[in-house]
Amino acid sequence: MKRSAKLLALAVALFAGFGASTAQAEGFKVGADVVSSYVWRGTDYGDSPAIQPTLSYTFKNGIAVGAWGSYAVTENNGDRYKEIDLSVSLPVGPFTFAVTDYNNNPEGAKAFDFSNDSSNVVEISTAYAAGNLSLLAAINVAGLEGAAKNAKYCEASYKVYDKDGYSAKLVAGLGNEDYYGDAEDNHVALVNTGISVAKDRFTGSFIYNPDTEKSYLVFMASF
Repeated sequence: MKRSAKLLALAVALFAGFGASTAQAEGFKVGADVVSSYVWRGTDYGDSPAIQPTLSYTFKNGIAVGAWGSYAVTENNGDRYKEIDLSVSLPVGPFTFAVTDYNNNPEGAKAFDFSNDSSNVVEISTAYAAGNLSLLAAINVAGLEGAAKNAKYCEASYKVYDKDGYSAKLVAGLGNEDYYGDAEDNHVALVNTGISVAKDRFTGSFIYNPDTEKSYLVFMASF
């Protein structure tokens, strides 16, 4: 836990140093998504419709801190999936640097326990956006042992359509460890492909995971 706290403090300090010339609008942001199923990086979590609230605050120097959650509407095998994630991020030109604590928050789990047998996974990521192209690279650095330890993920998306209020983008993501699918021997696999089409507050996504050979059709409404 001390190691994770030091990593987080270091990241915040670095972000503060970069932030002076890239300040964002200061203030709170609150919202929520309703999804037909929660599919993240090619994997379905909860096998249920879900409500996903978000709360964030952006400081004058551009640093943003936020909390995001996902709460399954129905039970699956007697459990109702619940996740609460915390993040710190900062945009620097076309880049965004972030530290995220993913916590699937099972009953009785401690929120800030980063030991090897906890429910937390700490990820460091860098995102890049320019024009229609977006790129993401991420690595787990602390928390849950096993499939999550040091797992890496990278993703590319490209907007291919923007007309009459509709926009569409293609997505392809690679992950290693079985944290992102059925990958064995730590090999890298294509785990997240598909297309998302958005209009106003609504988004429809067709997602296919070539590694698990599973597909999903997800509807999202944002408020």
